[in-house]
Amino acid sequence: MFKNLLKKSDKKEQPIKTETAAPESRPTEADDQQSEDWSSGYEGQLAIDVYQTPDNIVIKSTIAGVLPEDISVTVDNDMVTIKGERKSTQEVKKDNYYYQECYWGSFSRSVILPVDIEADKIEAELKNGILTVKLPKAKKSRTTKIEVRAA
Repeated sequence: MFKNLLKKSDKKEQPIKTETAAPESRPTEADDQQSEDWSSGYEGQLAIDVYQTPDNIVIKSTIAGVLPEDISVTVDNDMVTIKGERKSTQEVKKDNYYYQECYWGSFSRSVILPVDIEADKIEAELKNGILTVKLPKAKKSRTTKIEVRAA
């Protein structure tokens, strides 16, 4: 999901100075273009925790740097989808990065719910970079008594 532009761990130990050592290669414009082609249209997958309490299904995710208005939570039948976009506030040229591991751009995650929920009572809150979505479990009983008639 994350990409490194320059991975030091992939390099072999180089002598500090030798006459035969090749200069360290840096990403070129062609590399940048290829990287942009690969990531264009790519959507990151949001990391989540999903657990239950006696009354709710709870979804939590760290979404630092995203404004509440840039997050969408939708429910469709038995599936919840969280979508959003983390926008970079500054422009940095690709060749000025040593590492680029933070994901910038659109992301989403869909979860199939294990129980029925009351969709009209869902609550979502973003506090200190943590998104918490509370999905109240439906109270309806699935047990139905059927009266048997004489024929």
